[in-house]
Amino acid sequence: ESMHAYAANVYTTVIEELMKGKQRKFIAVEQEFFRLWWDMVATDTQKQQVHQLLQEGRLEFVIGGQVMHDEAVTLIDDQILQLTEGHGFLYETFGFRPQFSWHVDPFGASATTPTLFALAGFNAHLISRIDYDLKADMQKNKKLQFVWQGSPSLSDRQEIFTHVMDQYSYCTPSQLPFSNRSGFFWNGFATFPDPPKDGVYPNMSLPVTDANLHQYAQTMVANIKERAAWFRTGEVLWPWGCDKQFFNASVQYSNMDLLVDYINKHSAEFGVTVQYATVSDYFQAIYSRNLTWEIRDSQDFLPYSTEPFQAWTGFYTSRSTLKGVARRASSLLYAGESFFTQYVRKHPEGSVCKCKALKQLQSLRWAVSEVQHHDGITGTESPKVKDMYMNNLMYGMFNVKKLMASIIFDINNAKKNGEVYSSVYTKGSGKPDVDQYVVVYNPLAWNITTFVTVSVSNEAMSVYDELGHSVPAQVQSSVESQSTYDLYILVAISGLSYRKYIIKPLDGKQSAFIGSSIKYKRRDLTRADQQSQHLFPVVNSCYQILFDQNTNLMHSITVRETNQTVQFTQEFLEYHVNGDTKEGPISDNYLFAPNASAVPVSKAVGLEVMSGSLMTEIRQYFYSNVTSQDYIYAVYTRLYSVPEGYDGKLLCHRIEQEYSVGPLDLNREAVLRTSTNLNTKQLLYTDNNGYQMQERPFKAYVNNTVARNYYPMVQTAYIEDDTTRLVLLAERAHGVSSQGNGQVEVMLHRRLWNNLQWDLNNNLTLNDSSVVRPVIWLILGSKAVTNNLYKTSGLALEHRPVVMFGELSGDKPKLPRGLQQNSVNDLPVTVPPNLHLQTLSIPGWRYSSNHAEQVRSIRMGKQKQGDADFSRVLLRIRHLYEVGEGPVLSQPVVIDLKSLLKGLGSVVAVEERSLTGTWDVNTLERWKWKTAQYPGKRFFNRTETSEDFIVTVHPKEIRTFFVYFQVQ
Repeated sequence: ESMHAYAANVYTTVIEELMKGKQRKFIAVEQEFFRLWWDMVATDTQKQQVHQLLQEGRLEFVIGGQVMHDEAVTLIDDQILQLTEGHGFLYETFGFRPQFSWHVDPFGASATTPTLFALAGFNAHLISRIDYDLKADMQKNKKLQFVWQGSPSLSDRQEIFTHVMDQYSYCTPSQLPFSNRSGFFWNGFATFPDPPKDGVYPNMSLPVTDANLHQYAQTMVANIKERAAWFRTGEVLWPWGCDKQFFNASVQYSNMDLLVDYINKHSAEFGVTVQYATVSDYFQAIYSRNLTWEIRDSQDFLPYSTEPFQAWTGFYTSRSTLKGVARRASSLLYAGESFFTQYVRKHPEGSVCKCKALKQLQSLRWAVSEVQHHDGITGTESPKVKDMYMNNLMYGMFNVKKLMASIIFDINNAKKNGEVYSSVYTKGSGKPDVDQYVVVYNPLAWNITTFVTVSVSNEAMSVYDELGHSVPAQVQSSVESQSTYDLYILVAISGLSYRKYIIKPLDGKQSAFIGSSIKYKRRDLTRADQQSQHLFPVVNSCYQILFDQNTNLMHSITVRETNQTVQFTQEFLEYHVNGDTKEGPISDNYLFAPNASAVPVSKAVGLEVMSGSLMTEIRQYFYSNVTSQDYIYAVYTRLYSVPEGYDGKLLCHRIEQEYSVGPLDLNREAVLRTSTNLNTKQLLYTDNNGYQMQERPFKAYVNNTVARNYYPMVQTAYIEDDTTRLVLLAERAHGVSSQGNGQVEVMLHRRLWNNLQWDLNNNLTLNDSSVVRPVIWLILGSKAVTNNLYKTSGLALEHRPVVMFGELSGDKPKLPRGLQQNSVNDLPVTVPPNLHLQTLSIPGWRYSSNHAEQVRSIRMGKQKQGDADFSRVLLRIRHLYEVGEGPVLSQPVVIDLKSLLKGLGSVVAVEERSLTGTWDVNTLERWKWKTAQYPGKRFFNRTETSEDFIVTVHPKEIRTFFVYFQVQ
């Protein structure tokens, strides 16, 4: 719809106008729109013109990702994916590599972003939306430009010059002192769903004429001079345009030309000269001034407020379902990429069509990239647009599950060992009397011991592995439905490998433990006896959790290693918010503006305990009063016990909680508040994009203190005192805050309506009546113990094993023979616990990794058409720890890539590349900006590159390689 209403016309008319005047320039950001235009609209002539304009530097792509991604609630893996997706297209098609950012619209700025853009080879970074009071202060003191060292560990090696836009931000100010019509936006505003037939758009600005030319110029010059006072150099970046502009570029450029020429003819009088510029032109001018710049450390710019009662902290939770699906899609893509890469390497003769498989993967790459948009995963879009994101994600996930199932089908049926699948599904059949195969793939490059859950139709069953050995399992009545059971299977799987399990309906031997249930009486919290406590324990080898039968609430947790007990209570509360703009500030998709403190929601709690030898599940149901029929809130807490012979360290240390929240009443924001007796001094730690942690001291403000102390938790948050830390790990983004000493609260859901005209016009009222089911893992213990566990645990939650199902054909198949470890490759791929194999994929790009060759083939019109390149494997390895974070885990790690990947074949060549793959790191020279730390300006070069496939990965590094294998 956007393509039809305006976006296609931007490219069509801008290209035409740029060809008419050598002085004209234009910058473009999001590749999703550009690629749709390029593939579906552009003529051959227009394509030639784009090539020419890029070569002349008059059209410039900045950022160059699929979208301008959000910075608060996105995961670093997904930011890299969407950037790589766009950069791969630009380099393959034009040999063009973006070197500047234009992050003007995300709601607050993360400290991960400058590191990401530095690693991608950028020379400068540009942002705009930061706290209004901070911006005013920086503006006054000419501190809007600085060198940002976003990562404390990488510090000056990956620093980047950063420009913060002034108070006018990225849109041209449209007020004219000499007219009540707007100025500078001559093409008006885009109309949906169709452009107007007569070409007359709403709000077309006052045209430039001989009569008003001087006044127009005065207005423009006055604004330029006002802004010049806020910066250290004589160059002013004056953004001309805004959202949805330049769809009729001829009327824009013809008016702009008149103004630019007039000001330059009278530059002596005005004291200003004006030229069309790209972001590159601007930063080149600043760079050549050779000034010395202040350094900013790794502090981010979150949260973001636009005025005292406008804290943009609501979107950290808005549309929780979309946030959850986006992350599930991302982790499925991660699994699918490595699964397919191994298949291509190990089964060159396999029957799965590689080109079709790549298209299936690309559909999910595209969907996961697109939803990272700053009005996507943020939940700040209208329901119609949210449905588009959801449909694209679901379609991509369906494709990748289908691909993984077809690979398993092919590998197993190729073995000719008597077992033939009649089919492989992505969902269980649920048939009560059929043997069912479960295929479980571990997408992480570590050995994993965990539980997978399968829905089954009765309690009586046994589970066996490939060798016919009985596998520990527990079955119990399902949380979700009355008629099914949840079967928990304990799986132990090496890195990037899969195993098969067979579930047999009862054949005389019951091997799965049947969980037994105890239901406790519903307790009235208003009348609970505070004096007498009636405590009962739930225990595994790491924790003892006490529950109070008087209230049916959690009471305390004892860490068994240290015998330390922490008081620990949890309750659901709701912030009530205002929906009437006449009454005061409102909450919406973006903003959180609570009326007062949060209010407890339930007066009664029901409790059921399901216990078995592998797991105890505590089910708590929260009711508005003792007689209520239905609950709006529930918590399912799971504590795991691991039998002898299994590595249960991660499993034992996590307290898994799943919540059921909703449907909420209107204008309610639901939080889970966990209160402890830890003396945290109200200091909270939250992550930036699953990459690094930020310290969040509680700050008191004159207004809106609650909302301004909310921060995004993408993957991790923790509170601690001198000895003990409580870590929360999430599988989707949430707002999180510490509103009291020893407390941490997580916003789980929001349902809002308001009458703000802008929100109504854009259908942004967030009347979300869904039920959400987020999962959070808790880890409690000493700092040393939690420090060793929380990063691997966070990734284990993010990348839970992928489960697929198959039915065997034939009547009563015998138990299968076959290998113990049925890996796609026979040798598992494993890295040490402080490294993460962040990417293993076959991108399919056809570009040459030799830059001169790539540019030459494009100029000659010889870009390789036809099949994708399946020989190039993209590998990324990330060090999970900061310098000094742990005595062992913070050490550099030496890794032999040849040996790491031997299961995929014989490595013959490795090229180290920039983050998105488009630069050879040996030829990448980023600008080095002068700072007090380094008074001499120098170009920037890389750390040591790999000799003999041996690489040393230092703390927080993300290293990117192209790997080539011997052809089989």
